Amino acid sequence: MARIIAVCKSDKKGTKKEDVKKGLLKDDFGLVGDAHADCCTHRQVSLLAVESIDKMRALGLELKPGDFAENLTTEGIDLISLTVGTRMSVGKQVVLEVTQIGKECHTGCAIFQQVGKCIMPEEGVFARVIRGGPVKAGDLIEVG
Repeated sequence: MARIIAVCKSDKKGTKKEDVKKGLLKDDFGLVGDAHADCCTHRQVSLLAVESIDKMRALGLELKPGDFAENLTTEGIDLISLTVGTRMSVGKQVVLEVTQIGKECHTGCAIFQQVGKCIMPEEGVFARVIRGGPVKAGDLIEVG
């Protein structure tokens, strides 16, 4: 079963995010209190699978949720197989719509500097908040 394992946010753009365990997603805005919220209409929330993080851990890196600046770290869902327009329910009321798969990695990324590659360009997923609400670690994710 797919679920959220971390909810992460930061005060500044371009930095790692901290796992805050729970948060509030606001309609057409993003994660309240996160530097990336309300920055654009198509990348309000970022998601990354822990399975993707594990690929980088296999290279010898010590990583935790939020280190790739993702808002929601997931488990048990193949995020990169989703298509733009796919909707996901998170917890009891949140609805997200996939708007972008991958992104250009800026060369200042700490992970890129350490190992010469980053997973966000290929495996990071971005979504728009269709219906907001509380989100927390352990919340189930359903596609469709």
